[in-house]
Amino acid sequence: MAKSKVFYGTGRRKASIARVWIIPSTESAYNVNKKTVDDYLCSPLWITEARQPLEVTETLDKIEVKATVKGGGPRGQAGALRLGLSRALIEYNPNLRPVLKKAGFLTRDSRIVEQKKPGLKKARRRPQFSKR
Repeated sequence: MAKSKVFYGTGRRKASIARVWIIPSTESAYNVNKKTVDDYLCSPLWITEARQPLEVTETLDKIEVKATVKGGGPRGQAGALRLGLSRALIEYNPNLRPVLKKAGFLTRDSRIVEQKKPGLKKARRRPQFSKR
């Protein structure tokens, strides 16, 4: 029996990093950190965001997804999963690139939290001015 090929993609969003492996399979499974995606990401909004590349490319029932995510919060992790899954799908089938590109799933969202500056309370928030 031939071993099925594994395809890999990395996604980053805010402080989150997702490593995604996809395996062509007859049964569909989406596991994140050894849990199902529904158990790992609580909100339906985040679950749909993480599944969008599979729905757009209509490969929901043809692929098994395994992912590890670390860093950041659930919103950033969902975005990192979406980017990593999109990159892995392109490696799996390069013909899916125009569909994913048009949907905007291949663009890295580079917005991160601004660094706190010395003498300030937050990145830009100054202490309240008092005359006396």
